[in-house]
Amino acid sequence: MTTSTLDRPDTGSESTGREHRLRWLVLAVIALAQLMVVLDATIVNIALPAAQQALEFSDADRQWVVTAYALAFGSLLLLGGRLSDLFGRRNTFVIGLIGFAVMSAVGGAAVNFGMLVAARAGQGVFAALLAPAALSLLATTFTEPGERAKAFGIFGAVAGAGGAIGLLLGGALTEWTSWRWSLYVNLIFAAVALVGALTMMAPHRAEHRPRLDIPGTVTVSAALFGIVYGFSHAESHGWSNPATIAWLVGGAVLLGAFVVIETRVSHPLLPLRIVLDRTRGGAYLAMFLTGSGMFAVFLFLTFYMQTTLMYSPIVTGVAFLPMVAGMVVSATTSTGVLLPRVGPRPLMVGGLALGAAGLALLAQLQVDSDYAAHILPGLVLLGVGMGMVFAPGMQGAVTGVQPEDAGVASATVNTMQQVGGSIGTALLSTVAATAAADFMTGRTPDAQTKALAAVESYTTTFWWAAAIFVGGAVISAFLLPGGTLPAEESDVLVAAH
Repeated sequence: MTTSTLDRPDTGSESTGREHRLRWLVLAVIALAQLMVVLDATIVNIALPAAQQALEFSDADRQWVVTAYALAFGSLLLLGGRLSDLFGRRNTFVIGLIGFAVMSAVGGAAVNFGMLVAARAGQGVFAALLAPAALSLLATTFTEPGERAKAFGIFGAVAGAGGAIGLLLGGALTEWTSWRWSLYVNLIFAAVALVGALTMMAPHRAEHRPRLDIPGTVTVSAALFGIVYGFSHAESHGWSNPATIAWLVGGAVLLGAFVVIETRVSHPLLPLRIVLDRTRGGAYLAMFLTGSGMFAVFLFLTFYMQTTLMYSPIVTGVAFLPMVAGMVVSATTSTGVLLPRVGPRPLMVGGLALGAAGLALLAQLQVDSDYAAHILPGLVLLGVGMGMVFAPGMQGAVTGVQPEDAGVASATVNTMQQVGGSIGTALLSTVAATAAADFMTGRTPDAQTKALAAVESYTTTFWWAAAIFVGGAVISAFLLPGGTLPAEESDVLVAAH
């Protein structure tokens, strides 16, 4: 096995051996931190109406509570991944945990709209440190192929189900305590994860640290900010708005400039060898498309259940649990049993196809649809399908990378999921608004017609999300290589022990 100086612990072989013995507890710590980051993208959604009433901000301002987190998180992830390679994964993980907890406390104690938005942006900054460090720690902690498959299955299930768990937890906290606890709860998660990280993870030092690519960092951060902001701006101002066009075009141009820069600098932020590998490239694309559809489903299905079926926040959260269960079972089975036998392509293609089928079922919803007959089957199919994508996708995303690139490879898959979710939400929100407006044209705007228009907007977005998944399945079928992951690649990311 190859041992990298990047992964050599300060505390010697005894400490590393102890870390190896505690690896399943280390996985629990890593998964808890990942859960905190992922669920924070949705936990605040259900709490927003109560927060808006308490802090007295407008409907137009409300989106910034969500967008501030997505902007900071999505635009800084690649930088966060490279910092974990530069300064050590455990150090970056610990700093991310502490910073995320502090920003959560500030947001929970917010006395006005500006303070809340600033705290949400701060959460995004530290999440950009925490998320790639968590995934690269996972990759270096589990080096035996069978154990790695199980670990990635659990991690993928947490990453995929986190959004739904956020809806459940947000609903419970908002209904039973206060909207502020949707932020304060992160202090509990972070405290438990911090104790685990400090007691069970050996610190790692980098004897030969790669240099930071300043031009690439600035360019890609600005590019991702412009793209995510542009799509968010389109949601509220329309696609033809000059500012929307300027942000999107500017982001695309900067992204092209970033690719050029990475081919010319000696120490690139994102070495193109990482994304040009077919397995990793296919995994990144699949995660992007999956994020585009998934976050929109959480948003619009939540609206449908709360505003059309009149479910309470906690009942809405509970209604998503079968999807979470399907995702957990599917993710662990996919990586532990199927991935070593059939490889990532049939799993990810099949998962996207199942997800599309689930969305097609949800697109049949009516104003008076029944949960058991009309919502549950689609949710279960969607959960099973997404488990088949998330877990193999995350393992494929770090397959074969050198240890010094583990952080940025991990950051790239998180970037794809986060940016995909932001773009998908903005795109499908615009689709929903257009569908509702078209339905109302020429009709009397009474309560029944408005309810029908709302359902039309939701089902239209489900059809669009299904089309995105079908497109992802077709692209993955052609892009991902056939066969299993090479056995020797499972040993590339090795921690010294």
